[in-house]
Parts: sequence; C-alpha cells; structure tokens
Amino acid sequence: MNLHDSPLCELFGIELAIVQAPMANNAPPALAAAVSEAGALGSVAGATLSRDELRAAIREVRAATDRPFAVNVFAPPYLEDETLEVVLDERPRVCSFSFGVLDPAPLCEAGILTLGTATTDEEARALEQAGVDALVAQGAEAGGHRGSFLDGFPLVPLADLVAACVDAVSIPVVAAGGIVDGARIAEMLGLGAAGVSLGTAFLFTPEAERPPEHLEALRSFGTVVTDAYTGRPMRAARTPVLEELMAGPPPLPFPEQRRVSAQKGPLFMGGTNAAGSRELPAAELVARLAAEAEKAGGDRR
Repeated sequence: MNLHDSPLCELFGIELAIVQAPMANNAPPALAAAVSEAGALGSVAGATLSRDELRAAIREVRAATDRPFAVNVFAPPYLEDETLEVVLDERPRVCSFSFGVLDPAPLCEAGILTLGTATTDEEARALEQAGVDALVAQGAEAGGHRGSFLDGFPLVPLADLVAACVDAVSIPVVAAGGIVDGARIAEMLGLGAAGVSLGTAFLFTPEAERPPEHLEALRSFGTVVTDAYTGRPMRAARTPVLEELMAGPPPLPFPEQRRVSAQKGPLFMGGTNAAGSRELPAAELVARLAAEAEKAGGDRR
C-alpha cells in the first residue's frame, strides 16, 4: 500500500491518500482548496458555521478547485438540521463527521460518500455497521476534540488503534494523530491504513492563517487532553490559561463551557508532534509528505 495506490484514492477520486483534518475555527476554505488542488482531500470545517457561512465556504472551495473535497459536520445530537440540508444541497464528494454516527443513507442517496471518526475498534465496528464508506482512526496523539461516542473518551495510541481497526472492519481506515512527516505515514500504511489524516501539520501552512501565538504555543508547550476549555475532551497546548481552567470548577456541558473559557483567553489546539511541523505552503507540504512517505516505505522494504 502507498499513498498513490490506495482504495481511498479510487473511492474519493484523489491522487494521494492524504486527508486534511477539518479543524473547526482553525482551517479556512482556502486551505481545503489548496490541499485538494495538490491532489489530496481538503476539508471544509463546517461544524460550527451557520447555514449561510457553510454554503459560502463550500462555494469558495469550488471556485478555487474542481477537485474533490470533504465537508465536516458534527454527528447527532450536535448536528443542526440546516447544516445537513446545506451539505445535501451542495453535494461535496465527501461528508466527514465526528462525535457519533451520522446516518449515511440520505448522503448516499445524494451521491455523497461518508467518513466517520472512531477512537476505538468498537466504534469502528459501529461505523461500519451503520454503512459509512471509510473511517478515521483518531489516535491518542491527535489534536483537537476527541471523536469518541461510545464508552468514555479512551486514549488509544495511534499504532495500536490502527492495527485494531484494520482487524475489526473491512472498510478503509485512515490514520490520524501526531502525523507530521512521511516516515510516520509509511509506518501507518505498513500497519494496514489506507491513508492518513493530518491536522496540526497543516496549521503551520500560510493558508491556515493561524496567528503566530498559536504556532508558538504549540512549539513551546506540551499538550494535554482535557474538557476544561470546551466541556468535551480535546488536546491543546498546556498554556497558563488552560492550566487555570483545569484547576478551576468542573466545566459546563459542551459547548456552553467555551463561552465561559473564552473570557479567560484563547485556546491553541494541536497534536503531540507539533515541533516537527514545517512552515510550508500547503501544496508543497503535500508533495513533500508524499515524497518522504515513498522513500520511507522503500527503506522499510
């Protein structure tokens, strides 16, 4: 298996089995367009957008590239009906989702492929039984919110999770969590993953438009998984702001806690290997990752 010759490429109509993680509030449409134009699968972070904002974001990507891209939403009970209506109306190639199981039937009828998120092999089986086309195996190393939806919020190391999910299901498994270079990509493909999903690595591209303090926080602080900022476990830089919130009273339910936390200061989400991320244009990063993975894969053989 390699990035060019993967069932994910044929399924999604892409050249490279690399998915840009959606990263709500951290990834503008220009990033999705650049990644897709480079031959990978860009993602519109639609979960927190209004109906009009989501439609505008999708059309902005379409204006910049004619290649496939994904739109990401939350699964029920966090999914707004009007959000799903926009996705069904605009018909992107892929709809990805997290925090639960989204019924793929309406999307399938509209010709939209589905990509769910699992943090355990049990969740992977639940997604396959629901009829999704592929799944993201979100390892413990991943930045941002945990996609868990069954029992608790387990933190399974990515290598263990990928191996377990590959054994548990027959649909393509996409590895996500702490991947910032081609060597790690080759390792995941060697474990049977059909592709990889990268988030933090793309935060360092100019298309992500992240403020310098976000990137510096990811370089300077370790990361931690906590529900103190949003009310739902997520991995972010362990800044003084987050330390204060972690020491404070129990958080309100998601997403109400975020409004309270924002008064304390900003949160900087990211994965465990941010220090290894490169500040490159998105297209250049995609090309470099593919070349590194091919070399590392050859070395492993």
